[in-house]
Amino acid sequence: MVDDLDRAFDSAVKGSPRLIVFAGVGKHLCTGFDLSDIDSCSDGDLLLRFVRIEHLLQKIYHSPFVTAAIGSGRVYGAGADLFAACDRRVGLSNASFAFPGSGFGLILGTRRLAARIGNDAARRILLEGGELSVEKAATVGLVTDRCDSADLPELLARISVAAARLEATTVKALHARTISRDDDADLAALVNSASDPGLKERIIAYRQKAISARASK
Repeated sequence: MVDDLDRAFDSAVKGSPRLIVFAGVGKHLCTGFDLSDIDSCSDGDLLLRFVRIEHLLQKIYHSPFVTAAIGSGRVYGAGADLFAACDRRVGLSNASFAFPGSGFGLILGTRRLAARIGNDAARRILLEGGELSVEKAATVGLVTDRCDSADLPELLARISVAAARLEATTVKALHARTISRDDDADLAALVNSASDPGLKERIIAYRQKAISARASK
């Protein structure tokens, strides 16, 4: 899925867009990292997947045009990182957010999250784990816009107008001056965290713990 999204994004960029919107096809924006084939994966395979995700997130975060994400249903893991990478972050009333990567020792998207909501809030969320309601996500600044599904078309129309108001070169300059860039350090932090032996086992253990926690509710 990451490769498909990466190709689709690159293709869209060639058209010099003023706005790109990310939205889920079904109930959820993204429920997290695809673990369906984890039994056949090595630590190296998993690391490569995470590196590809990081490269895609860097492209989105540093886009010279406006990006928006529609947070619907569960916005977890890589989906939450993609959400945080976008300029306009719309939370629908049924949305919830989680950044589980730190639970299995992964440092992915940490600086971007901190840039969006502040160091203290990002650190607290990643240390505590758990789920954020759309209300809490809006309070800390992860969600920039809240609306019901019925009001989404009107909100997206306003976002589109705002994205096209300025010259494309001005928007690019605004992004460049308001977003700090340290891509190599972000990638190094990810690789260092994922390179500790036992990544696959940590992910499996975290998944089993999460399944048990949901079953006990």
